[in-house]
Amino acid sequence: MHWTLVIPLKPLTRAKSRLSDAAPDVLRPGLALAFAQDTVAAALACGAVRDVAVVTDDPLAARELGGLGARVVPEATAGGGLNAALAHGASVVRRERPGAEVAALNADLPALRPMELARVLHAAEEFPRAFLADAAGIGTTLLTASSGVELRPQFGPDSRARHAASGAAELLVPDVESVRQDVDTGADLRAAWALGVGPRTAAAAARLLPARP
Repeated sequence: MHWTLVIPLKPLTRAKSRLSDAAPDVLRPGLALAFAQDTVAAALACGAVRDVAVVTDDPLAARELGGLGARVVPEATAGGGLNAALAHGASVVRRERPGAEVAALNADLPALRPMELARVLHAAEEFPRAFLADAAGIGTTLLTASSGVELRPQFGPDSRARHAASGAAELLVPDVESVRQDVDTGADLRAAWALGVGPRTAAAAARLLPARP
């Protein structure tokens, strides 16, 4: 089974506001783009991934992520929010390939490792809908829907509980920290840094974090 990943990305000037504890305003758009670039690059290198669709209206992000090989899907309506963007991206994919297996993936997984992502996606093949909780155990970093099953994203506060309540199966895959470690705060960034971030995030965050040994 090969998945199409749908990755949402808000305008870079509004992204990662919670990183204000670790990065000044001037650096946060660049960090958000670097996170997304490393996420998309790792996803495209995963053997379980057929392709990646990035839902964004940000022109710089569209150009940079498209240059990596992602398909860029403009958002359908302004201000529709994260779940609307994901539902729209999944619908665009399935208009062209009705039987596509789709998965929503966060754009802020800068330590993402292709082999760990593959293990999670292979585990998801057993369920119509499934999700992976984030490192904090409160949110969600990945939601999958097999062929013919609606994605029904419930991202946002307490999304782990909301996805479970929606009938999606929780994936309990060990040793996939890179797929769980999204970055919203300075502590998250330090945790991702310790795992080993991708090259773009490493360059963007080098002034904020100590050099790794």
